[in-house]
Amino acid sequence: MAQIVLFHSAYGLRPAVHAAADRLRAAGHQVHTPDLYDGRTFDDVEEGMAYKEELTNDELLRRGVTAVAPLLAADGPDGPGLVYAGFSLGGAVAQNLALADDRALGLLLLHGTSDIRDDASTAVPVQLHVAEPDPFESEDWLNAWYLRMTKAGADVEVHRYHGAGHLYTDPDLPDHDAEAAGRTWAAALAFLADLDG
Repeated sequence: MAQIVLFHSAYGLRPAVHAAADRLRAAGHQVHTPDLYDGRTFDDVEEGMAYKEELTNDELLRRGVTAVAPLLAADGPDGPGLVYAGFSLGGAVAQNLALADDRALGLLLLHGTSDIRDDASTAVPVQLHVAEPDPFESEDWLNAWYLRMTKAGADVEVHRYHGAGHLYTDPDLPDHDAEAAGRTWAAALAFLADLDG
């Protein structure tokens, strides 16, 4: 059983995030879903991104660190560590936190990545699920991301879903693709089971 922290997308902590957490709990994992937006949710991605810009990336990361700190403290210095996961924008937050945490057990990225410092170093297993093509994750960006992540030492697995919309796992959005979402969750659950290994 993994302890997972699952960050929401630019839309906020919507029902799809809670449903995903319940799916992971049903597989035996302990899941935390921090609210980086203080209760605000959006039906329009532009509005969600505008609010994210208003908050700033630094503030979102600060909120992510604040949410994770008690979980790490409860584990103690010799605890098992966390699996970081996130949807789109939340994937970027999860990635930054995971790469800063020497005890991170895994990184599950759904629809989003973040830039990687040239001097980054990590041995964390990473699984990325992304639409192909994706308006927010271009082919050039993903290729550069993959090279930097593997150069940092991560064990990276990428799953692409041709023809799916960006946030295709959210059944309440036009992007939803049930078949791609089903394959995503099957692979994600297998990835998490392997981390428990």
